[in-house]
Amino acid sequence: MATTRREFLQASAALGGALGMRLPLSATQRWQGPAPQPLRILILGGTGFIGPHEVRYALARGHTVTLFNRGQTNPHLFPALEKLVGDRNDNLEALRGREWDVVIDNSASIPRWVRQSAQLLKDSADLYLFVSTLSVIADNSIVGADESVPVATIEDPATEEVTGRTYGALKALCEEEAERAFPRRALVVRPGLIVGPEDRSDRFTYWPVRIDRGGEVLAPGDPSDPTQIIDARDLTEWMIRMLEQGETGIYNATGPIRPLAMAEMLYGIRAVTAADVRFTWADADFLEEHEVRAWADMPTWIPPRDGAEGFSRVNCAKAVGKGLTFRPLAETAKDTLDWFKTLPAERQANLRAGIKPDREVEVLAAWHARHGDLDQH
Repeated sequence: MATTRREFLQASAALGGALGMRLPLSATQRWQGPAPQPLRILILGGTGFIGPHEVRYALARGHTVTLFNRGQTNPHLFPALEKLVGDRNDNLEALRGREWDVVIDNSASIPRWVRQSAQLLKDSADLYLFVSTLSVIADNSIVGADESVPVATIEDPATEEVTGRTYGALKALCEEEAERAFPRRALVVRPGLIVGPEDRSDRFTYWPVRIDRGGEVLAPGDPSDPTQIIDARDLTEWMIRMLEQGETGIYNATGPIRPLAMAEMLYGIRAVTAADVRFTWADADFLEEHEVRAWADMPTWIPPRDGAEGFSRVNCAKAVGKGLTFRPLAETAKDTLDWFKTLPAERQANLRAGIKPDREVEVLAAWHARHGDLDQH
């Protein structure tokens, strides 16, 4: 099924809303400048993907930031900050005898790590922010799942093997450890797919890069299939503001504020490039038959069926009610593409997600051979 941009625009008035997810000017102005009161913030991690965005915004708000990590990932970042060297696994000595107002735990996927750090710091900080994941949701068939739905469980809670099967359940146990050490003083944030500049997973980056390359683009499933993403800057800036407000509890954190279809996302990305692009939509059965994998080969997409009906339809109203907002999709796409083009040529040639170019050509040829659809749109 080939779809032109004009045809889709005619079929979906919602596209304009998806491309116009702009913050009111008053809100933007309100969140500029210093915070009402400076905080002493300890970040466990801080130099990976979301950490640098947190640090920059916290510093812009006038907070004091200390980083604790192994000193191995991007050690050149933030040379003026206090950096404590240790290891979540077996060396927390640098944290002893210190005090902070809040702790941000970005890096834990094993409950023991949270238990050790949170128990050590429970009398040394007022709030503990644990960055969890929507993967804790046990039943992805629930459309509109909010923070009250059951979380995943695991037969052996002592396991420390993080796999696709154990990840969500282990993160749920991490949430419990944070609340146990900081009762009614823990803030748990469950992001969805975090995207934007500096995301080295390429799970969203694939689409701006591929669309900017132009030509016929293999698009997954039905154009109306849902997807959910959140710009790392929107997520991290909101988390810092939540800490400033002393908020606690559990929050789903994904976006945008209105449902986003795959076609809306792809055409929204298309709007920031000058490339001549033609989307060909191949249905989920065809992609499965040709071993094109959802999420890996077709990033940000999971067909809404077979128990995944709610995967990209999670309710984030609670977070929105506490000030979570979303910059325009076009801004995220352009900034991501601009950042990617600063990377070395070898890195640009080797995306870490998305279908490989030769495979895409093969699958598109098979689609056209089956459907007799040789006209490109």
